[in-house]
Amino acid sequence: MKTLTLCALLLPIAALADSPFDGTWVSREDTAVMDKKPYDISLAKGTWHNKSAVPPVTVKADGTDQPVKGHTYFDTLAVHETGADSVETTAKKTGKVIGTSTYTVSADGKTLTRKWTDTTGTAPASGEAIFERVGKAPAGAHAISGSWKAVKMQNLSASAKTVTFKGTADGLSMTNQTGQSYDAKFDGKQVAMAGDPGATMVSLKKVNDHTIVETDHRKGKVVEVDTMTVSADGKTLKVDWDDKETGRKGTVTMEKSP
Repeated sequence: MKTLTLCALLLPIAALADSPFDGTWVSREDTAVMDKKPYDISLAKGTWHNKSAVPPVTVKADGTDQPVKGHTYFDTLAVHETGADSVETTAKKTGKVIGTSTYTVSADGKTLTRKWTDTTGTAPASGEAIFERVGKAPAGAHAISGSWKAVKMQNLSASAKTVTFKGTADGLSMTNQTGQSYDAKFDGKQVAMAGDPGATMVSLKKVNDHTIVETDHRKGKVVEVDTMTVSADGKTLKVDWDDKETGRKGTVTMEKSP
């Protein structure tokens, strides 16, 4: 009886140790495939428009906190023109800064760089997104105005591109460096993502030993679906993401840390 009990205790441990998801994974920025749908932003006549935000944002660009509605992570946005080729935005939630962005246009007007910081978690994350202009720049507007297609991301902080997974009994746990985590079963039941001010709920589905689908919910609505697949050799993890709120999709490959 004692031997059988010992075996019963050891079997789950062995199974967890064999999970191909176990370990710390780091995104390779050069593998990111971005959605091709353009982003539309403009600054004209003292007003900032972000038509690609969900819902769209329109505020005065006078550098003061302007109220916005319908957004989970921020309720005010301040927009400040910092030069003929640059604009800064600061988003806040109940008075606390949750993110900043600096938009800068190249001298030829064809490339836009967005440097961002995210302080919604316990540790900040930062990075850059590079865009190429689609069509002509609108007349009479600031240089950052127009339609822009995302082409790559770069200079991500370790906190922005690192995640740790651990197989559990019939499930998976996740932790990242900005303070978010979850521990969910493969039963489709929703569990809270700890440390997330947006109150995201997570459910998991195991497709096979190497593929898991994570579905994120907010206020009873599916907001994102991520399909995570570990390679046969266990060295890379491909993430196919589908943002249901914005209608954008993309992929990125992560490498397992030694």
